[in-house]
Amino acid sequence: MKNLDLAQRVKDLRRRKGVSQEVLAEESGLSLRTIQRIENNETVPRGDTLKRLAIALNTTPDKVIDWQVQEDKGYLTLMNFSALGFLFFPLLGIILPLIFWLLKKDKLKNVNDVGKSILNFEITWSILFYLYIVFWFSGLVGRIMKNVEPQGIFLKFLVPIMILYLYNIVMILFNTIRVYRNEKTKYVLSLRLFK
Repeated sequence: MKNLDLAQRVKDLRRRKGVSQEVLAEESGLSLRTIQRIENNETVPRGDTLKRLAIALNTTPDKVIDWQVQEDKGYLTLMNFSALGFLFFPLLGIILPLIFWLLKKDKLKNVNDVGKSILNFEITWSILFYLYIVFWFSGLVGRIMKNVEPQGIFLKFLVPIMILYLYNIVMILFNTIRVYRNEKTKYVLSLRLFK
């Protein structure tokens, strides 16, 4: 966490509330010198001090401390791996990353961007997957393959699905490695639904 950001954040929250340092000290039960040291970036509030400060500013400790600057590679990696839920049921590839994204999008660095790229990719993949299934069973694909023997039809049905699944797995693993290396994710061939 950058202490300068914290000091500025406390000042901004105090000013938005329209109170002086003296009034904030009185409402929080902290000394005026403690408030001054926090706002001058000489100390970082922790524990009870942080809690008192948050209550006096009518906010939460999470809002006082800018959690956005914290980074958790483990969480980002887990969020990427959660997209593998599509292996059990195609929509789980959307639902699980969505949950991870919603829980921490404003609290951890890069979760918002990585989450959006995963969701864009998984939604695009699901659309392609279900469109293929609909086209197949509606007979469009069957009409195209009139001259193929029954065993061949089954094989022709499975091969595109296997390719779709393999592509999804490769993209997830590729981007998980990129996250681990602190590189930007690149989910190729996805609609930009979340910007």
